[in-house]
Parts: sequence; C-alpha cells; structure tokens
Amino acid sequence: MKKSDILWVLILISLSLIVIIPQSRLVFEKSTASYPYLMGFLKTAILASLGERLVHRIKTGSYFGDHGILLKFVVWGFLGMVFVIIFKLFSSGVASAQAANLLPSIQNASFIASLLTAFMISFLMNIFFAPTFMLFHRITDTYIELGDGNLKKVIHVPFEQVTHHIDFPHFLNFVVLKTIPLFWIPAHTITFLLPENYRVLMAAYLSVVLGFLLSMTKKRVKNND
Repeated sequence: MKKSDILWVLILISLSLIVIIPQSRLVFEKSTASYPYLMGFLKTAILASLGERLVHRIKTGSYFGDHGILLKFVVWGFLGMVFVIIFKLFSSGVASAQAANLLPSIQNASFIASLLTAFMISFLMNIFFAPTFMLFHRITDTYIELGDGNLKKVIHVPFEQVTHHIDFPHFLNFVVLKTIPLFWIPAHTITFLLPENYRVLMAAYLSVVLGFLLSMTKKRVKNND
C-alpha cells in the first residue's frame, strides 16, 4: 500500500469520525438543517470525488493525472444540491400518495410498513429521477474530458461530439438496467428507513460508491477511434 492509499483511507476515516463523534455529529446535523443546500454540495462533492480518485487509482495506479478534477468536484456539488430537494420531494410525495390510497401502504407503525414506504420512495425515485441524473452526469463528465478540464475549452465542445463519445448501449445496459434495480433501489430503501436527519448522511456515503460505479462505466474512446 502506497502513502497515497493510506492518505485516502485516512481522509475517509476522518470524514466518518465527524458523524461518529457525538459533539461533531451534533454540529453536522445542525449545519445540515440550517444550510441543507450548502451541506449537500460539500458532502456529495467531497465523497463522490473521493470515489472518483479511487477509480483513477485502480485504473492507472495514481490518484491524479487526469484533467478537470475541480470542474468535476463542482458538478458533484451541484448534484448534491439536487439530491437535497429530490429526497424531500419523493419522500413527501410518496407519503401523500399513500394517504390518498394512490400507492400501497400498511396502516400501522410496524417495520414492514416502514419498509414498504421506504421501498416505494426508492423505487419511484430511481425509476423517474435516476436515469436523468445519471445521463446528466455522463454528459457533463464527457464535456470536461473532451475539453481537457479547461473551462474555456469545455464550453466550446460541440454537443454532437459529446454524444458521439458516450457509449449509450453500455450506459443503458449497465448503468440503467443493472445498477438501478440491483444496487440503487435496495440501497436507497435502506436510506429511507433511516430518520430524515440521517438520510443525507447515508446518501453522502453512497456517493462514494456512486462515483465509483459511474466512473467505471465511462466509454473507452481511444479503443474505438
């Protein structure tokens, strides 16, 4: 194990300690309640970026060397802000739909009732929102790569060139049709079983896995040119 690997692990442990130590966890929760979008930006940007750095390490043997790390960080942060409102929209929407008998529900406080509700939230969110989000991330990532991580170059990359470099069959077959039903729906079912104050924490840690999965499914453009 290299020193850089030890550093990566220490960073992840340090972030975990923030939510483990009672004093820092209290500050974390208050900050999340007071500044939900800012905290959503920071948590997702940091943890998802850690996941991407791990992927780059696995692929190349180094955590760095690619372009656009800062731009990708900002994109992840923006997506983290989107997660904040999306989680609330779907959790509140499912509860309202169940109350109106538009979705199945169990009228008691049992674990099975909570599990059904959590599953419905996760299922609907991943069916209606996740593919759009994943495609948006794939497009922005491709823009950054084709622009060599330079914002001035990125904004001049033709959209047709971006779509040409995206492996849509692989995106649909793996990201949409495999990761959503096999990983994300079960994972987010667990997320929505947690109290609301802790759901965003779970989502932040899932961002590490999210960054890993999405990064691993990028098209190998050079092999096709």
